Amino acid sequence: MANNKRIAFFISDGTGITAGSLGGLLSHFPETTFEHIRIPFTDTLSKIDDAQKRIANSKMINGLRPVVIMSIGNKDHRSELKEVDAYYIDLFDIFIEPLGKELKEDPLTRPGVSHSIDGLNYGNRMEAINFALGHDDGMTHTGLNQAQVILIGVSRCGKTPTSIYLAMQFGIKAANYPLIPEDFERGTLPPILDGYLDKIFGLTIKPERLHSLRSERRPDSLYASLSNCREEIGLAEELMKRLRIPNTDSTSRSVEELSAIIIQKIKG
Repeated sequence: MANNKRIAFFISDGTGITAGSLGGLLSHFPETTFEHIRIPFTDTLSKIDDAQKRIANSKMINGLRPVVIMSIGNKDHRSELKEVDAYYIDLFDIFIEPLGKELKEDPLTRPGVSHSIDGLNYGNRMEAINFALGHDDGMTHTGLNQAQVILIGVSRCGKTPTSIYLAMQFGIKAANYPLIPEDFERGTLPPILDGYLDKIFGLTIKPERLHSLRSERRPDSLYASLSNCREEIGLAEELMKRLRIPNTDSTSRSVEELSAIIIQKIKG
């Protein structure tokens, strides 16, 4: 069966991060291919008018009314936008205002409320980001005792993006170390990680996926060859199993999913 094709707008009076996060709803419909269009900072009537024109134009081109996922606090702006024919998923109408009625409290509607953070939290996140960048790929050993988690795995299995996501979203200080052939020859973790076994979490990956990722960086190399990928992953998984290091497969998991698994381990 051929995929349906629909246009999905993400319209917000702020950065669009909240509306964009609701885009995960679309993944529940695999028979439909969505073209994503993001329109942030839609906070004036003139910008609402521009968004309306784009929505109307997309319907003319596609032949079907688009899906509009929106996060706009101003009621007048929301009502105006909805004058154009589309299928609307309105964060405020569906979630915020009904919750306000239950709590008997008027919700805040200014842009950016859902992502506002106090100074202390912001400082913690910035410190964690600097830590993750400074301890990426075993770059430095200084301050490793401050790490809340240390990710290990073969090169290109997703350690760096996961470390940075943990820092940005949760303020978690995450270091990461690659497992290399020398480690497999010794049959041990890098010596610098001695004493930190309780902080270590492993990432693994399917050989075919690793082959694809490495081929983008070093095509036709031993490093990227499927046979080498299989061997490295097998040795890495054997090492993790022997040392009883908790681990998970990153092949089909997003950084959000990987982070949730890691956080559960940290707090468990």
